Amino acid sequence: MNLSSLKPAKGSVKNRKRIGRGQGSGRGGTSTRGHKGAGSRSGHSTKIGFEGGQMPLQRRVPKFGFKNMNRVEYKGINLDVLQELVTKYDLTVIDFDTLKAHGLVAKKDLVKILGRGELTTKLEVKVHAFSASAQKAIEAVGGSIEKL
Repeated sequence: MNLSSLKPAKGSVKNRKRIGRGQGSGRGGTSTRGHKGAGSRSGHSTKIGFEGGQMPLQRRVPKFGFKNMNRVEYKGINLDVLQELVTKYDLTVIDFDTLKAHGLVAKKDLVKILGRGELTTKLEVKVHAFSASAQKAIEAVGGSIEKL
């Protein structure tokens, strides 16, 4: 066996349909485009979601509510999660980079500390936002907060 004797598997390679090559080919004349209409012209393309003139799904489904374009989405992290981090890795300062390093947040997330759970260690926490209960709990054990 050598490179010159290699062939594709039988039946795996088919000839392409040669469209618009005369009447004898069976695909001449209108070249499988049908007669008249936009689909027969060059440069025609239907827009996304077009259903042949039927009312498209996007317009059939009722819309309601209000979507605020300026909404700021925070990734919430509770005090019990912070306490676990502190006991496991013996930390005194928790900032965005620490949370990112431990896989709790992504690079573009905004972080808000929430008040579920208890904090027993004095901590210095530097993130984007705090709930009122979390802020009280951190300061109650002698910790400090800093908003980024």
